[in-house]
Amino acid sequence: MNSAQARSAITLTVLAVLLVAGAAWGLSAVTAPFSDSDEASSSACVETDVARGSTLSSAQVLVSVLNAGDRSGLAGRTLQGLVDAGFARGSGQDAPGDADVARAQIWTDDPTNPAVRLVRTHLGADTEVVRRDAPVDGVVVVVGDDFDELLPGKQQVKVRGDATVCVPPDA
Repeated sequence: MNSAQARSAITLTVLAVLLVAGAAWGLSAVTAPFSDSDEASSSACVETDVARGSTLSSAQVLVSVLNAGDRSGLAGRTLQGLVDAGFARGSGQDAPGDADVARAQIWTDDPTNPAVRLVRTHLGADTEVVRRDAPVDGVVVVVGDDFDELLPGKQQVKVRGDATVCVPPDA
């Protein structure tokens, strides 16, 4: 075997090893579970008690938005607007099939919660607050096809009574 043949054999061996290593890495990447880093997960917030008389700011409120309409991207655009207004990013996704929302609603198990009051200032006083479980964390805004834009709402509210708020872990 001359030096050219030996060099070719070594090159092919190295390439074969790289191919096998790449295939093994690719297989492990394809079979790994998906990460929830882009969406709010079950640990997206910490239930935190806030005392009467304290101030709750938008940075302390996790907001998720559900799209109950046919306009593509409405939840994502609305969520981004709320994040731009200072709220913490929750999830943006389609609403459950039974959601019947023309403009906007807030779904919550506590309609008097100060976080709900704060988010509502960005949606308008006529926004209906519905006592309902939601599939995502935080204050849940549900938007429909008649929703047009957010209002320049408040950045903070006074807490009127002791409450529990879904606060982002880094707030």
